[in-house]
Amino acid sequence: MPVTHAADASPPGDGALDADLILVGGGLANGLIAWCLAAERPALRLLLLEAGPTLGGNHTWSFHPTDLSEAQHAWLAPLVAHRWSGHEVRFAQRQRRLRGGYASLTSERFHALLSALLGPRARCGVGVQSVMPTQVRLDDGRVLRARAVIDGRGLRRSAHLALGHQKFLGQELQLDAPHGLDAPLLMDATVDQLDGYRFVYVLPFSADTLLVEDTYYADAGDLDAEALRGRIAQYAAARGWRVRRVLREEQGVLPIVLSGDVEGFWREAGGVPASGLSAGLFHPTTGYSLPDAVALAELVAAQPDLSATALFEAIRRHAIERWQARGFFRLLNRMLFRSAPPHLRWKVMQRFYGLPEGLIARFYAARLGPLDKLRIVSGKPPVPLGAALRAVLDRPASSTEAPR
Repeated sequence: MPVTHAADASPPGDGALDADLILVGGGLANGLIAWCLAAERPALRLLLLEAGPTLGGNHTWSFHPTDLSEAQHAWLAPLVAHRWSGHEVRFAQRQRRLRGGYASLTSERFHALLSALLGPRARCGVGVQSVMPTQVRLDDGRVLRARAVIDGRGLRRSAHLALGHQKFLGQELQLDAPHGLDAPLLMDATVDQLDGYRFVYVLPFSADTLLVEDTYYADAGDLDAEALRGRIAQYAAARGWRVRRVLREEQGVLPIVLSGDVEGFWREAGGVPASGLSAGLFHPTTGYSLPDAVALAELVAAQPDLSATALFEAIRRHAIERWQARGFFRLLNRMLFRSAPPHLRWKVMQRFYGLPEGLIARFYAARLGPLDKLRIVSGKPPVPLGAALRAVLDRPASSTEAPR
């Protein structure tokens, strides 16, 4: 049932405004904000600006059912393109089928449904030169004004964040014959360990089509696309899959946060409300962004005051609270990146996937309890003890960085 907000009906004198709210960047986070607002607050004058030709770009976003509440599942459901009842992982000394389900959104479905819902309120092919709290300057020199602007154009590079990288290239392949998979393969780390912790991620979309991503937890963020295409071809051949054609390709370099000063990060925002990676809202270890994007969309839709000042403070407070609650994940990231030689990082993940399934689900949902955290770090470490201790102690002086 739509919620009525009297403030959403623009008051007299607001005729100079082009919209009540302008969302810059048509990716996942801003797209879900628009999806919620269009349904819950239809009187709000909304503009969604995307530089590319389609909303959502060329991406696949995935999540586990336990990442979301029942209410969140309900409103997100139309956007979900694929669901599975389980998933698998494979390592040199461990292979496991997990009962927890898995689901994915595709940018193709995302664009189709969101553009149909928003109509002319979504504008693609619109380049943005600069963003301020209440106005946007376009590449053609025009200035659009609103009560507030949300910047969702990707991670802001910051001296206040120390990062590792999760980089990948994926190809959606159509095969000559069925591939035989009935569930996603989230990590196949039996491949050669190159450039850090490497694994192949496979989503079976139909009997003869699948997404194959070559993925690396690496120190450097450079991505050799041609090399990764060759490795995907080798992986497919080794599995006995004959590729009829490549339907599409996606690639990215996601941040893995090792440490940082969250207050300093938000000071750099200059009062501009942000979303998604721009707000630092993603799982620190896995890089998954959909659960945080869902939560942020609900937060924005529930705000009684959508002025730039009020919205900035609400999102900033929300993001800082999540940062402070997730210090343990950044500690684990430092242990992965700084205590294990790159070619042996797979051992850390192999050990993790031997833990109870409920704990693994809570890990992905970023809802670990004290006993979960103790269980993760107890026992014989898969990396040298001295290096692990140095990684634990290697954190900045910022009080926001203490593991929790």
